[in-house]
Amino acid sequence: MAESSHSRVFRPGLLDGQVCVVSGAGSGLGRETTLELTRLGAAVIGCGRHGEPLAETAALADGLPGSFEHEEMDIRDEEAVGRLFDGVLERHRRLDVLVNNAGGQFLGPAEAITPKGFRTVIELNVQGTWLMTHAAATKAMIPQGGGKVLSVTLSPHNGMPGMVHSGAARAAVENMMRTLAIEWARFGIRTCALAAGQFATETLLTKYPQVVVDNLERSIPVGRAGRPEEMAWLVAYLASPAGDFFSGTTITIDGGRDNWAGPWPPDAIAGEGGEPVAEERRPKE
Repeated sequence: MAESSHSRVFRPGLLDGQVCVVSGAGSGLGRETTLELTRLGAAVIGCGRHGEPLAETAALADGLPGSFEHEEMDIRDEEAVGRLFDGVLERHRRLDVLVNNAGGQFLGPAEAITPKGFRTVIELNVQGTWLMTHAAATKAMIPQGGGKVLSVTLSPHNGMPGMVHSGAARAAVENMMRTLAIEWARFGIRTCALAAGQFATETLLTKYPQVVVDNLERSIPVGRAGRPEEMAWLVAYLASPAGDFFSGTTITIDGGRDNWAGPWPPDAIAGEGGEPVAEERRPKE
């Protein structure tokens, strides 16, 4: 059972009666989002490519106020996606929120990325997100007259060396959410992208080069990495009635990293007390 059956931020029962699907629910941001939605009373259906991590999430969700069920599947598989949402509707009769959290990429210089590697990242992050979103809308949200789609993307937006494939994919998803917010507003559907910066997940801490991990916090203006529960709180807020007027936008949650890399002022130009030092300039005599 999870450490606490109550959210640290929101009132109990905030999401009672809501039905939410979370992709990539077996680890990281997806797992913590799943647990927070379940703490708040939602019925959460998680999916992922591997069954064992999903079972671990289920064990953590056991005893929480809401409910959690899971399905092992690949979001790139159109038939599997269709079966997932057919099952959700058969059991729950509705779908209120889709969280497109599943994704993936690898770190590598652009010139070394093969066509297959680039295609794999695009298929997972763009095609998979589209299949999940389209099925959620056409099978559930359009017929029932509303719903919310929240798609996790990446920050910073000013270029990510070593991640050209993922940067291209996440930009596509952000534009997808903007466009669908216009087209599907007439059905009562709201769509947003959530651009996540560096969060202290197990994947980041164990799968990325140590030099990246060691210098991570110094690259973020607030001086620390994000905590997975902070993303979960954002999703819960948007899933609640407080999020009903958010649509067609990208919400960046990254400690200021999208605007500046590192602290201000940098050590190289900081004087005593941390104040910037400007070189005195006098006209030549």
